[in-house]
Amino acid sequence: MNTLFMHCRPGFEGEVCSEIAEHAARLNVSGYAKAKTGSACAEFVCTEEDGAQRLMHGQRFAELIFPRQWARGVFIDLPETDRISVILAHLREFPLCGSLWLEMVDTNDGKELSNFCKKFEVHLRKALLNAGKLVDDPSKPRLLLTFKSGREVFMGLAESNNSAMWPMGIPRLKFPRDAPSRSTLKLEEAWHHFIPRDQWDERLHGDMTGVDLGAAPGGWTWQLVNRGMLVTAIDNGPMAESLMDTGLVQHLMADGFTFVPKQPVDWMVCDIVEKPARNAALLETWIGEGHCREAVVNLKLPMKQRYAEVKRLLERIEEGFKARGIRVEIGCKQLYHDREEVTCHLRRLVDVKKSKGR
Repeated sequence: MNTLFMHCRPGFEGEVCSEIAEHAARLNVSGYAKAKTGSACAEFVCTEEDGAQRLMHGQRFAELIFPRQWARGVFIDLPETDRISVILAHLREFPLCGSLWLEMVDTNDGKELSNFCKKFEVHLRKALLNAGKLVDDPSKPRLLLTFKSGREVFMGLAESNNSAMWPMGIPRLKFPRDAPSRSTLKLEEAWHHFIPRDQWDERLHGDMTGVDLGAAPGGWTWQLVNRGMLVTAIDNGPMAESLMDTGLVQHLMADGFTFVPKQPVDWMVCDIVEKPARNAALLETWIGEGHCREAVVNLKLPMKQRYAEVKRLLERIEEGFKARGIRVEIGCKQLYHDREEVTCHLRRLVDVKKSKGR
């Protein structure tokens, strides 16, 4: 099991390779990354048998930016019939697993395998239970089978608490009929990814206030209003009437990059299409100056050196907070609903007090 297999957005295979190779080097795991453009997946092939396991154990999945899902394992060829016997034979080398997910890559060919996987999973699950290779226990590794075709599958393992929350890293979110734009799903997914579900009532409640920079027509504002927040929407464009009718939205025709709230707010969100460095600077200012406590901002990416650019901006933000002497929790992920962009979440923590004796 010396191969680490990762899912990603089609076209971002190179970013996954750059990112995972950097973490492998940090953890002294030797190997090489490889991927085909547009394949929606990448591999890191380790030269040592335990390399993939050391890499996964040394890196928190939630802190990776571009991979949607990962697993360590092997590729196996399957016959046209009796695929289950071949899978069971290979599973002799695998530990007892606590759950089973069948996955496919996010391409047109991958989507065509969806029905096959649904039907096959029923029979496979029954066979694994009968063979004593599967139990219902989240503390045990998850068995992940990624079908490249009906004849080729990557059979892998991942810890359920250090891998994607959803199969293939793709959330099943329903588009709200009364939301003004599909971009609303980006912010909802960001909350799922960055905020533990049991903290939503504490960190996303109706007594809070928020600002949406570049709000029109109101996709992100809708999410804040849906949680009962009072929202100041900043945009020179028109907002959806349905949002204005709630009485929870104040619409100001102003520039999102120059607006400053009179009073600090709980949340700032921003999905302005602008150079990523400018949005990153805006994020640093709002959190650093205490204008908000938490923020979600999208960074639109350049065509080349995308991982390098994201890493550079995150390091600059982190250095800025260190210089200010404040502690900030920083997260960054290319979400499923993102396109040529990544989503950053920042949360200001208790200020660092400088000790006099040192």
